[in-house]
Amino acid sequence: MSEVFDIVIVGGGMAGCAFACALAEMDCKIAIIDNQTPPIFSVDNFFDSRVVALSLASRQFLTQLGVWDAITAQRVSAFDRMQVWDADGTAQISFDAADVQQSALGYIVENNLVVSALRERLQQQSNVQWFCPDAVVNLCDVDDKACATLILNRGAEVQGKLIVAADGAQSLLRQLSGINTVEWDYGHHAVVATVRTEKPHGAVARQRFMTTGPLAFLPLRENNGGEHWCSVVWSMAPEAAQALLAQSEQDFAAQLARAFEYVLGDVLEVRGRFAFPLRQRHAQSYQHGRVVLVGDAAHTIHPLAGQGVNLGFMDVRVLAEEIQRAWDKKLPLADERVLKRYQRRRRGANLAMTATMELFKQLFARQALSVRWLRNTGMSGIDGMPLLKKQIMRHAMGLST
Repeated sequence: MSEVFDIVIVGGGMAGCAFACALAEMDCKIAIIDNQTPPIFSVDNFFDSRVVALSLASRQFLTQLGVWDAITAQRVSAFDRMQVWDADGTAQISFDAADVQQSALGYIVENNLVVSALRERLQQQSNVQWFCPDAVVNLCDVDDKACATLILNRGAEVQGKLIVAADGAQSLLRQLSGINTVEWDYGHHAVVATVRTEKPHGAVARQRFMTTGPLAFLPLRENNGGEHWCSVVWSMAPEAAQALLAQSEQDFAAQLARAFEYVLGDVLEVRGRFAFPLRQRHAQSYQHGRVVLVGDAAHTIHPLAGQGVNLGFMDVRVLAEEIQRAWDKKLPLADERVLKRYQRRRRGANLAMTATMELFKQLFARQALSVRWLRNTGMSGIDGMPLLKKQIMRHAMGLST
């Protein structure tokens, strides 16, 4: 016999766990289905290769959820400045948190630390039941007037009045719900590594735009030995990425240092190299029947601005607000008016960020003399306009202008 829940969340990553935490005050039954065993984070372990750049708005949201202190007690790398420059010219632009009266522009945090802190917080909620590790294999009755039914890999059936798809970019729930996406391949892979540099990073995030793709060095907290570590994300053509991964550690380090113009000196050590394809996608609708999408299940964008997770957290915050309002008014949680209001509040903002990232990618990829002149003139001009820079910083940090 199926067990019935008010809300079933498919995906126990950052978005799914954050949504469950956001509903802590609601007296409702919540199920979380996830096919991954819980991540184990220890500050004694080396940096995880997968990191996120959290905005101030995301920090505030995680504080509201009661998990930020647990995260900072472990390992957070705040950065207070950012430097961006064009490899094909002389233009550069810099941002400083002090200019907007903040102590940091953002925070580099390991993925598994964020998920671990959220899961630990959920252990304090008696209304959450986990199905883990387990996976959804089918979805039935998505348009039913009472509940949708999820068939799980291990044989169980779970019914939910609202189904939240937080199962990532390749969302099975999105596919089973019949929600289409608009998507295209960026033609790039992102090469990721954790590297030790000769010179200290000074808590500065740096990004160099090259014709082959952007290269970012994100500062990580120095360890007790005073070593300088950064998380590297380098976007390039798939064949170039494969060739780079095939190199020895020594050759990879040498090429990386050259590409970054030795700003941080030599790259002394490389760990955790891997690459993944970059693909833009956006769901044509964020809901169908009793299913609603959040985070990467609804949208993915180019990582050059590090906004993907931040957009996901804002999805979660807004959806939680709408669900809480419906619960207080005793409305059905999957009421189309409730879910459409969430979509109206989030889809436009997400599409705008997607378009902005695509514009940046195209602008720095083109080599026509006129485009190069426009890039350099624009960057130099913005760097000399303090008020505009403040607006850009506040927008990127998720603050009101």
